[in-house]
Amino acid sequence: MNTENQDQDESESFKFFGLGGCNEVGRSCHIIEYKNKVIMLDAGVHPALTGHSSFPFYDEYDLSKVDILLISHFHLDHAASLPYVMQHTTFKGRVFMTHATKAIYRWLLQDFVRVTSIGAGSRAEGSDETSTNLYTDDDIISSFDRIETIDYHSTMEIDGIRFTAYHAGHVLGACMYFVEIGGLKVLFTGDYSREENRHLHAAEVPPTRPDILITESTFGTGTLEPKADLEKRLVQNIHATLTKGGRVLMPVFSLGNAQELLLILDEYWEKNEDLQNISVFFASKLARKCMAVYQTYTSIMNDNIRLSSRIGQKSSPFDFKYIKSIKDLGKFSDMGPSVVVASPGMLQAGVSRQLLEKWAPDPKNLVVMTGYSVEGTMAKDLLNEPHTIKSAVNPDITIPRRINVSEISFAAHVDFQQNSEFIEKVAPSKIILVHGDSVPMGRLKSALLSKYSARKGTEQEVKVFNPKNCEPLKIPIKGLRVAARVLGTLAEEQLHLLKAEIENKVAESNLKIEELDDEENEKMEIGQPKEEGKEDDSKVKEGEDTKTENEDPDAFKTGQLMSGVLVSMDFDLDLLQLQDLHEYTQLSTSIVKSKMSLKINADITLMKWHLEQMFGFINIVNDDEDEWECIIMDMIDLLVDRSKTDSLYITLEWINDNLMSDSMADSVIAILYSIDSSPASVKLSSRSHNHNHDNIEKESTPPTKKSAHANSEISSRIHRISSLLKAQFGDSLNNLEDNKAVITIGKNEAKINYLDLTVDCGSRVLRDRIENIIKRGCGLAAPLSQYQEVYKI
Repeated sequence: MNTENQDQDESESFKFFGLGGCNEVGRSCHIIEYKNKVIMLDAGVHPALTGHSSFPFYDEYDLSKVDILLISHFHLDHAASLPYVMQHTTFKGRVFMTHATKAIYRWLLQDFVRVTSIGAGSRAEGSDETSTNLYTDDDIISSFDRIETIDYHSTMEIDGIRFTAYHAGHVLGACMYFVEIGGLKVLFTGDYSREENRHLHAAEVPPTRPDILITESTFGTGTLEPKADLEKRLVQNIHATLTKGGRVLMPVFSLGNAQELLLILDEYWEKNEDLQNISVFFASKLARKCMAVYQTYTSIMNDNIRLSSRIGQKSSPFDFKYIKSIKDLGKFSDMGPSVVVASPGMLQAGVSRQLLEKWAPDPKNLVVMTGYSVEGTMAKDLLNEPHTIKSAVNPDITIPRRINVSEISFAAHVDFQQNSEFIEKVAPSKIILVHGDSVPMGRLKSALLSKYSARKGTEQEVKVFNPKNCEPLKIPIKGLRVAARVLGTLAEEQLHLLKAEIENKVAESNLKIEELDDEENEKMEIGQPKEEGKEDDSKVKEGEDTKTENEDPDAFKTGQLMSGVLVSMDFDLDLLQLQDLHEYTQLSTSIVKSKMSLKINADITLMKWHLEQMFGFINIVNDDEDEWECIIMDMIDLLVDRSKTDSLYITLEWINDNLMSDSMADSVIAILYSIDSSPASVKLSSRSHNHNHDNIEKESTPPTKKSAHANSEISSRIHRISSLLKAQFGDSLNNLEDNKAVITIGKNEAKINYLDLTVDCGSRVLRDRIENIIKRGCGLAAPLSQYQEVYKI
C-alpha cells in the first residue's frame, strides 16, 4: 500500500482506491475517501473483456459506504456498469451527471445491452459461457429515474460534500468535477481535451487551486498532431482512396468522435464537387436516435455551433447535407466507392466489424482508425497490420487482410504538452494518474517528477502517484484552515460597527479638509502663497494623527474577538448568537429551569435581612397572606409558602443559561442554610424573647442602609458614570441639566437620562455601546445589586 505516514489519523488522510482504470484504459471507477465521506468517480466497463470480468472490481469494496457517485461522461468505459451498481449491489448513494450525459445515457446503454445480448448468444452456442446479460432494460429504466443532473458551473452540496462541474471537452456533456470535503479540494478531470474542435469547448481551468488532481494519462508523454494537420491528412487519404475506386471504413464510437468526423466530411464534400456523387454513410442506429440530443444541446457547444444555429441559417449544424444514414446493412448497396462511418469503434462486433471482414481482402480499400484503440480489441490488433483476421461470428474462420490501415487519431484526449500545461495552471501539490496503460503512465510520472524536481523537499514539492487497481493509496493531509461564517444578529452588529466606523472616518476627513481649506484661505488673504505639494503632505499627516488619537478600540476591524455559538455542520463553521440558532441551522434550543425546595427555621424578616446584606437589594414581587416572593439579581426566583407556620418552606427556581445563574443560586442556598447558625441572627434575635422580627428590623438595621440611597450618593454615582462616558466619548459627551446628557457622533445622537439610565438613540450599535458602559459603571459605583434599586435596572 502506498502511504506517506502509517501513523496518520485515518480520518485526516485522503484515501484513493482504484476499482478500475488504474494502469489500464477501460472500466474507469475510482473511490476517494476523506473525513468519513466517500465518493465514487465513474462506473464503466472494459471494452476488451466480456461478462462480469469487464466490470471494475466491485467485490473489493463495500459500495454501501459510497455517499455520491459522479459520472464524468457517457462513454461505455466510464458509465456502462452504472445500472448494475445501482440495481444489483449494496450501493445506496446519489448519482449525478450533466443534463446532456443523462439525455444520451439511456439510449447508449440500451444499445449496449442489445449488442452484448447478441454477442452472448453467439458465444453460448459453443462454449460454457453464460448468455445472460449483465443487466436488463428494466435496470436501465429504474436507474435512470434515480439519476440527478448538474449544470456546468453550478455547485451542489450534499451532506458536507461540495462539487462543481466544468467543461471537459472530449464529448458532449463531458465534465470534470471539482470536489471539496472539509476544506480539502480535489479535481477529477475524467477524459478531457484542451483543444477546441468543431463543436465542443476546450476543457476549462477551474478558478480555484485543487490540493489533489486526479487526471487521465491516456497518451502519456506522447504528442498529438494539430487538429488542422489531422483533418488535412484524413481528407487527403479518403480522397485518394475514392479516386482509385476503393471504399473507406471509419470505425467510431457512436457518439463523440462520430459527430466531429461527420462535420468534417460534410464540409469537405461541400467544397469538392467531384466527390458529391459519392455517398457518405453513417451506420449507427444509436447515433441516429441521439442526433436529436446534439441538435437540442447546441447551447453548451462552442461559438461556431451556436452562431451557425441562429435564425436565418439552417436549423442545426447536425442536419447534414451529404451524409446518409444506413438503417439496415442488408439493404446497403455496396456498389462502387463510398465512405462508411460505422460503430463500434473497437471493431469487436456490429456494423463496423461486418464491413471490415467484407472489405478486408481488397487492397484498394482503406480503414481509418480515428480513435484510441484499447489493448485486446480488434482495433488495436489491426494497427499491427496482421495478414489475417478472425471472423467475429466464427473464430475458426480466418479472413485475409489486404485492406490498407491508417491511424489518424481524433481521440479527444490531452497529449503530454497539453496535460503538463494544464497541471501547471491548476498547480496541485498531489497528482494521481489514472486512465492510461502502465507504460505511458509510467513515462508521464517520470516526466512530471523530472519537471518539478527542483521543488523536492520544499513546501512546494509536487508528488505524483500511479496506483494499480485495488492498491490503496493514502495521502496524509495536514490541518486545513476552515473559516467560520458570521451569521444573523452577530453579523448585523459587526456591519453596524463597520458602517459607524466608516461614517466617523468620513466625517473626520471632511472636517480636516474644511480646516485645511480655511487655513489656506487665511493664508491667501494675508498674501502668503501656497507652497506646492504642501497641501497633500498636510492632509496625510493630519489623517495619520487623527487615526492615532481618535481610533475607536471597539470599532470593527480585522482580528477583533467575537463571541457567539460556533456550530459545526458538515465541515461548515457558523458563528452566531443563541437566539439565531434555529433560523440558520437545523438545531433548536431549550430552556432548562432548575428548582429546589428547602426548609429553614427562621421567619421572612430575618431571611430578607440576610439576603439584603449580601445582595444589597432584592425585588419583592408578591407579599400577601399566602405567599411571599422575591427576585434576586434578576436571576433567582424565591417563593415562600406562608400557609405553613412552623418553618419557612422555600422554593428556589432559576434558568440554567449561564454559569453566573448557577453560582448565584448556590450563594442564595448557602445564605439560607446558614441563617439559623449565623452569629448575626443570634445577636439580632437575642433582644426579643418573642422573636418579634419587626422590632429586629427597626432596632438592628444599620443606619447606613437608608443613607446609602441618599441623593448625595446618587449625585456621586452619576458623576462616576459621567466620568466613564467622558473617557470613552471625549468631547462628544455634553452633560445637560436635570441629570441628562447627549452624545453626538457624526449624524447619530444619543440622549441619556442618568436617573433611570435610559438611552434614546436611533443607532442600535451606539445605543448598545452606551448602555454597556453605563451598566459597567453602575457595577463599579454600587456593590452587587444596590444600583438596581436606585436606578431601576
